[in-house]
Amino acid sequence: MYSENQKSKTKTFHKWFTRKNKREKAHDQLNEISDDSEDEVDILDDVYVHSLETDPCISTNELRIFVGTWNVAGRSPVGSLAVDLDEWLNLKDAADMYVLGFQEIVPLKTRNVIGAEDPTEATNWNLLIGKTLNDKYGCPWLTPMTDPISSYHYHYDKISDSERRTSVSGHSGIQQLRTEDENLYGGSKYKLMASKKMVGVFISVWMKKELLSKYYVSNVKVSSVACGIMGYLGNKGSVSVSMSIEGTSFCFIAAHLASGEKKGDECRRNHQVTEIFRRTSFPRSSEDDCNPQPLTILGHDRIFWFGDLNYRLYLEDNLARYLIKKQDWKALQEFDQLRRELENGGVFQGWREGNIEFAPTYKYSTSNCNRYSGGLPSRSGEKQRTPA
Repeated sequence: MYSENQKSKTKTFHKWFTRKNKREKAHDQLNEISDDSEDEVDILDDVYVHSLETDPCISTNELRIFVGTWNVAGRSPVGSLAVDLDEWLNLKDAADMYVLGFQEIVPLKTRNVIGAEDPTEATNWNLLIGKTLNDKYGCPWLTPMTDPISSYHYHYDKISDSERRTSVSGHSGIQQLRTEDENLYGGSKYKLMASKKMVGVFISVWMKKELLSKYYVSNVKVSSVACGIMGYLGNKGSVSVSMSIEGTSFCFIAAHLASGEKKGDECRRNHQVTEIFRRTSFPRSSEDDCNPQPLTILGHDRIFWFGDLNYRLYLEDNLARYLIKKQDWKALQEFDQLRRELENGGVFQGWREGNIEFAPTYKYSTSNCNRYSGGLPSRSGEKQRTPA
């Protein structure tokens, strides 16, 4: 999912979900905290968003961002998952940034949902992602021993002004970063910018190190919203990252919404989306730079929403499987629950989803990843799940 709000800075990037406009009424309903300004957004229908500025002092930069989501069903990042991750990231056509959202990195059992956060799995995923991104280029990914990336709540800290070497030529300075852990990560190509874990929902943001000397990256913050059991437990909800790149604010939201195929379950999912919009906040701190920073999701210039949203198909199981076998994705989308909710104004008002040109990803059999759960022949005790 993607939202873009037009401001003075301009960028070129691949779009996934475009928010057409920011309605003041919707903004008031979804946010307890409001940002300082609301800017009208143009409707852009190209695969790439190209913005033209007449002011010659405004620079235009291109940033390629890979945004992906994966429900790993409680499996640890070992064995075949390492191979799957390598294929998923498609490093033959490497992006400038990788923003990865995961769901169920731990089994959603009672002790994990109501107990204290355990950073172990988040650490393991970050180490595997870092190894995958950097080993591809022959860069050693060294595990820091004195200050490991083990926190489920980690974010990149920019260096102070006194430590920064800036260029006075051009419209804006170029930051030369010399981080404290430079020796530990000296040979790596990508750097972990932020990560956040809440029970099984996890987000990890990586950026090419060379871009940290080219672009000014600041105000990296994280936020989480738990809206699962009783509306406040973390088995469902979101983790988000806010950051500014060359003055353009980005927000990435990885979410896991309520499951269920019963009538009315889509309303539960819609409500959770509303709660995530309303309760996600990025409070200002003394370490922020002098530029005003967005407090809420909708205050950002560029917004990416992704995850296991759990919206289903309004189809009988046998018909859904028939259309999948025909690879008739267009026909399947006519019955897509999220599309219906978008059209009826039930959720994500003013947003647009990108093209879907792949088979439904829900739900594969645990015994055979090439077969949907509940299909024939089915495994004993396997629940019948209509693909979605």
